[in-house]
This record gives sequence, structure tokens and C-alpha cells, in this order.
Amino acid sequence: MTGFGAGTAEGAGLAVRVELRSVNHRHLTIQLRMPSGLASLESEVEGRIRGRLSRGAIGVALTITPLTGSEKSLIDQDLAARLLQELASLAKKAQLHMPDVGSVLSLPGVLISSEAPAAEDVGEILLGALDMALGDLLNAREREGAALLTDLEANLVRTEEFAAQAEKLMPQVQVRHQEALRERVGLLLGDSQGVSEQDLAREIAVLADRLDVAEELTRLDAHVEHFRGKLTLGEPVGRTLDFLSQELLREANTLGSKCNDAHVAHLVVELKAAIERLREQVQNVE
Repeated sequence: MTGFGAGTAEGAGLAVRVELRSVNHRHLTIQLRMPSGLASLESEVEGRIRGRLSRGAIGVALTITPLTGSEKSLIDQDLAARLLQELASLAKKAQLHMPDVGSVLSLPGVLISSEAPAAEDVGEILLGALDMALGDLLNAREREGAALLTDLEANLVRTEEFAAQAEKLMPQVQVRHQEALRERVGLLLGDSQGVSEQDLAREIAVLADRLDVAEELTRLDAHVEHFRGKLTLGEPVGRTLDFLSQELLREANTLGSKCNDAHVAHLVVELKAAIERLREQVQNVE
């Protein structure tokens, strides 16, 4: 399920912002890259995410900035002032151009490299921002899930309707196939010889067995009810629904292969389209 969440927390002179981006994935994958010095927090951050999410590809972006007024100077101002004074004195004596600030900053020791925050200083702040981002992401997923539920229920109804129409046509299909069998036998044998009613009845029975889709329709209805029941549970059901959509498609394929009839074939095409829609949308379910 797609979504975005962000959270910001402050403390120890730092502002920590965590951004989470989620896209569809059959399993839970986390793309996390911690700043230098905070690698020890990576497992705890990942565990916190896995504790609240079960599916999706999650991208984690972390930004740590010093709060206004707490920044450490990046220039050794005392050293820079002394060096500038010495260089100005030398330039005057040698009748050279006066040194500029850029020249002074390029000298060793003038620029101070900023130190990365320690894990013990930022850990609690980071986890607080992460919890806020997770809550924001889950809220976004819930909003998407409400719209997704409506679409899934609509396609379940379409699946039931097409299956019911196919079931209603099957007795007529069987009668037409039986009549066609009798006609073919008559055309092949003509008046020269007949076929016993017993043999003909046996072939019709075999034909009826091949056209019997009651079992497939019963399983399809059971899968639809199971699917619908899972939608009401307040727990992750995405993988179960993915499996059920595959089972629905399998039953529809079997139904289409058994029913050698144009009208039923058209219904099976619509049935499979509704199930494919279910299967696509299920990838968005937690």
C-alpha cells in the first residue's frame, strides 16, 4: 500500500526529521541508510518499523540539523584573525596584494570539521520522530484502504454475478451438447445402422460429466465468501487475499475450459476480468 509519513522531534540541540515512503510490495522490505556514527541504531529503527508494518517497500529518509543558536562554529575565528593579520603584514612589506578571506580559509586548521552526533545523544529523539512518521504513514494507508475496500467489494459482487449467470446457463448448455451429439451420431451412421440407446446414454453421461461445473462454482462461491470475511478483520490480510484471488482465477479458468459454449465463454471472460481486478488491488492491501 502506498503512503507517506513524516515526523520531527527536537532535543539535545538537534532537530531530527524522519520521512517514510511506502510503495506496493508482496513482502516487507526496508531501505534504510543511517548517517555516520548512528549505525548502531539501525536494527532498532528497522525493528520499530517491522512491529507496525507487514507489507510494502519502505524508504526511510533521516535528516539531523542543529537547532538555531546551538550550532558550533565551523571556523576557528581566533586562528583566522591571527593569520589574516600576519598575512596583511607580510603583504605590506612585500608590496603585494592584501590577502582576502578565501586565502585565509584555505589554510590548514582554519576550517573545523563538524562532528556527527553520537548515537546515545540522538537515539531517543530519532525513535520519537520515527513513531510520529509511522503514525502519519498508517493514517495515510487507512485513508487509501477505505477507498480500496469499496473497490474490492464491488468486484466481489461482479464476480458473484457473472458466476451466477454462468450457472444459470449450464443446463441449457448441457441440453444443446446432448442434442448436438445425437445429431452427429445420426449423420455419421445414417440409416444403415443404428446405435443402441444404452451406448448413446453412456456417451451422454460422459459428456454431462465433462460439462459438470457444479464443483467449480461451489468452490468459487466459497472463496468469495472467505475473501469477503477477511475484509472485515482488523489485522493484516493482504497475503491471504492474494492467495484467494489466485484460487478464484484458477476456478474461473477451469470453468472456461469445461464449458465449450460461446455464451458461457463471454461470461467467463468478464468473470476473469473482475478477478484480475481483485488480484491487482490486493497488492495494495496490508
